[in-house]
Amino acid sequence: MSLIQTPDSTAAADEIINRLAAESMLATAGRDDGLVPAYSLINELIEHCLGREELGEPTKALKVELERYLDNALPFDEPLLARLRGFVEWFPAAASGETTQPAPGAALPTAAQGAPPAASHEKPPATDVLLDLNMSENAELLGEFYAEAVDHLQQIEAALLVLDQQPDNSAALNDIFRSFHTIKGNAGFLGLVPMHTLAHEVESLLDLARNHELRLNPAIITEILRSRDALQALVQQVGRTLEKGQLPDRVIPVSHLIRAVKELAASRGASGGEAANAAAPVASADAANAGSPQPADEAPVKAAASATVRVNTEKLDSLMDVVGELVIVQSQLVESARAGGEEGSPLQRNISQLTRISKDLQHTAMSLRMIPIKSIFQKMERLARDLAREMDKKVHFQTSGEDTELDRTVVEEIGDPLVHMVRNALDHGLDTTAERIARGKPETGVVHLSAYHRGSNIIIELSDDGRGIDPDKILRKAVEKGVVAPGAALSREETLALILAPGFSTAEKVTAVSGRGVGMDVVRRNIEKLRGKIEIESEVGKGSTFRIKLPLTMAIIDGLVVRVGEDRFILPSTSVLMALRPAREHIVTVHGTGEVLDFRGRILPLHRLHRRFGIPGAVEKPWDAIVVIVEHSGKKSALLVDEMISKQEVVIKSLGAYLQGLPGVAGGAILGDGNIALILDPGALLQAA
Repeated sequence: MSLIQTPDSTAAADEIINRLAAESMLATAGRDDGLVPAYSLINELIEHCLGREELGEPTKALKVELERYLDNALPFDEPLLARLRGFVEWFPAAASGETTQPAPGAALPTAAQGAPPAASHEKPPATDVLLDLNMSENAELLGEFYAEAVDHLQQIEAALLVLDQQPDNSAALNDIFRSFHTIKGNAGFLGLVPMHTLAHEVESLLDLARNHELRLNPAIITEILRSRDALQALVQQVGRTLEKGQLPDRVIPVSHLIRAVKELAASRGASGGEAANAAAPVASADAANAGSPQPADEAPVKAAASATVRVNTEKLDSLMDVVGELVIVQSQLVESARAGGEEGSPLQRNISQLTRISKDLQHTAMSLRMIPIKSIFQKMERLARDLAREMDKKVHFQTSGEDTELDRTVVEEIGDPLVHMVRNALDHGLDTTAERIARGKPETGVVHLSAYHRGSNIIIELSDDGRGIDPDKILRKAVEKGVVAPGAALSREETLALILAPGFSTAEKVTAVSGRGVGMDVVRRNIEKLRGKIEIESEVGKGSTFRIKLPLTMAIIDGLVVRVGEDRFILPSTSVLMALRPAREHIVTVHGTGEVLDFRGRILPLHRLHRRFGIPGAVEKPWDAIVVIVEHSGKKSALLVDEMISKQEVVIKSLGAYLQGLPGVAGGAILGDGNIALILDPGALLQAA
């Protein structure tokens, strides 16, 4: 049974014809109002004509005619209006079999049949031009267009990466087609000529693929990805204008992309096939070495399953502040009720209920800040695909845990470190094809990027099955560069951590060590800025794993509350290794170094917090106090405090402009008893000391 004959499809086709009739009645000769909506509706109608050539061919012919007017920026004229209105009357009768007459204008030559376009003396508009946003009239519409276009561009990239592995995945192909179609229609409506023209050409190419007149290959997908990137650059210009009022000041050329897409469509991808064979594929047929992909029909691109509402992030931050204040007041009420109320009194029961509700509210508010890491993983997948072709390496790039959620601030900041790491993994981590064959490895290297929860942290792992890192070479290089003193005894973990040290970068490209330090000190700094840690595991000849440990959220910190004199401080749990009361003989003063702690045979510098912050009344003798061992950038140090009070989650509060940038202090928090505690940043604190 053809689609047009099913009840659902008939109803949908009727609705489209009714909307098309309304557009044709409102349209007037000499104006282009309604041209884009009419084209979009005709395009939708084609999908309901499958299996009915007597309906499909006239509908496609009308689509081509409307397309010609759009491409040449022509308004409606009387012949086109008459044809459109006649089509609206003819289609329902033809669909129900009440008439066998041809569609009005169907016998007329169309642009597809080689007829010269109307008003051929008018040149098509140039495509390499500045975006004309017409903010005075389009400001609100552009806001909606921008939000929608960002989503569509992300979906396009995800679907293209699926098609790169599964060229026959019809679900992914349809997703891309719809996204380009929507961008084209909206850009045409808003008069964004470069975007409209480029999206239209790509849509035409994809239409050939949907109709099985062209088969996608890596060369075609690369061209569509380049077109998508150009559209993204244009959309970002719209975003900057909306956010900063900065009108587009740079032409983003698209004519070369339009020519390339047209050539691919004209050749039906024949030339692209040869290019595809020459290109190094990411996760193509060679992916069988690392596990077979799902059948095409079983792996559609994931779509958003639930409705969403867009909310300004400032409102979310404001909500978090208010919820934080509520939690603090609730903690103070608990303390007051415990001090003055009877056990089991109505007041205490009510406060218990308030505690439960405020905790639920806090967790819900926290979850609003959480977004999946999928968008970053998708960018890394694209980066790996492009780099593999550039380096002529066969790579199977795997991802897992892309739906893992973490704080939006972390997602925004983790992108740059991951770019450095993925580049290093492909460039210096993975061996060349010749090296892999010589070592008895599969030709296709495997790079795996994953994310998962562990306690109150998120772990992001990047592993490869490449050369691995030789600790002996690392140590020799570190001694040469003066990063480590000659004869220093370092553990394997400490040696591997040296590639994260500033100044360890090297321009050599011949050994497995070279290049691994390039940019890695930047990676470490960015991760530590997020209160995270980076660990390295590696085995020579078998590969390496870089593990990033990040807090689940940037708004709440899990910390150790300590007392120094009458003041309280919070140390982030991620930095604390242990706490102990040292023996008298383990505290030594070394000339030129100061006080140190002999900790299990290792000498650690001892820092007295009461001297750092000028706090009177603190315990002076370390053996009567507590020493907290903290780690930062692979280095361990000891902090002297009077007492450990508790371990608890606290809401981070800004210290304000006056105290902003206080060395060694990351922020403040209000404790349950109403006292204020400073949150310490061990890295900055030890650096300042």
